[in-house]
Amino acid sequence: MTNINSDTEQPLISHLIELRVCALRSIICVFVILVILLPFSNQIYAYVATPLIDELPKGSHMIATEVASPFFAPFKLTLFCAIFITVPYILYQAWSFISPGLYKNEKQFTVPLLISSSLLFYIGVAFAYYVVFPLLFSFLTVSAPKGVQVMTDINHYLNFVIKLFFAFGLSFEIPVATFLLVRTGFISVEKLAANRPYIIVSAFFIGMLLTPPDIISQILLAVPIWLLFEIGLIISHYYENKISMSDKPGD
Repeated sequence: MTNINSDTEQPLISHLIELRVCALRSIICVFVILVILLPFSNQIYAYVATPLIDELPKGSHMIATEVASPFFAPFKLTLFCAIFITVPYILYQAWSFISPGLYKNEKQFTVPLLISSSLLFYIGVAFAYYVVFPLLFSFLTVSAPKGVQVMTDINHYLNFVIKLFFAFGLSFEIPVATFLLVRTGFISVEKLAANRPYIIVSAFFIGMLLTPPDIISQILLAVPIWLLFEIGLIISHYYENKISMSDKPGD
């Protein structure tokens, strides 16, 4: 009985050690990138704040309402950027940990999914910065009541944009999520297509929850979610056709 317990404990301990190694590698990578980026933290913040600064009325500027904000706000953004840059490496470490337990056909899908997930997240963040932010801040700055001067706190701005970065980055993962739902057999392409009206309503509901209370940013998030769902549907349909063709007799 003792031998059985020791045999079962050894694989568990080895898996935990391997998990710790993968986690430490990821943390070290984030730390190294953070150290490299820290000297440029103020420039990074200025770059991220550009969409708002460009739309501020003449004479307005961003402010720091807390004593330590001029240091901690750029530092927090630099840490976020370090994690953002190392996402592919972190996913690779996760892949190296779980890959020994996967079947060959599962490994063939996992690598493309990891790559596409990273790219889609980056595209979502870029879409938020280059498309959504200029339109959103242009609307918000001119909608201020008469006599109110727009002077945004740097900490509040940072929290605001990071929330939108994550909202758009995660929303752009819709094609991957759609494909996985079909790939695992949880739902078929036909059922997803039949539920398209509910998906569209859900997209606008998600846009309402994840974005500020203005119609522009809500539409700019909801419409891409819907279009990305359609892309995921097309990819899933292609995958189902390919599987059905390979299952035909004589192939």
